[in-house]
Amino acid sequence: MDEDIGYCPDCGELIENHWFITRCACCGVKQRATIRNGEVVPEEGFCHNCGGKTYLVEKIDKIDCININYAVLVREIVKNEIDEYTQSWTEAMQTSGYIPKLPQQFR
Repeated sequence: MDEDIGYCPDCGELIENHWFITRCACCGVKQRATIRNGEVVPEEGFCHNCGGKTYLVEKIDKIDCININYAVLVREIVKNEIDEYTQSWTEAMQTSGYIPKLPQQFR
């Protein structure tokens, strides 16, 4: 939880951690965050300071002891997509009747 990115010991996938907090859009007071239906939202439906219902979601680069009580952790699997690949051909020998084929492509 304290690392920004690392490999999961269970599945072996590369996991990246993201921390988010919610603030009241009106007065800017921090609110406890939770995840509902895949979205980061405040636990309460209103601000305890001003009564406003609108909120802002703020991403935190590093978690600290002050924000840990308000923050929510979102873990994301890092996908490695290969955009480039290498191909190689073999030269045909002129003395034999062998016709080379393109080797298999591995991604």
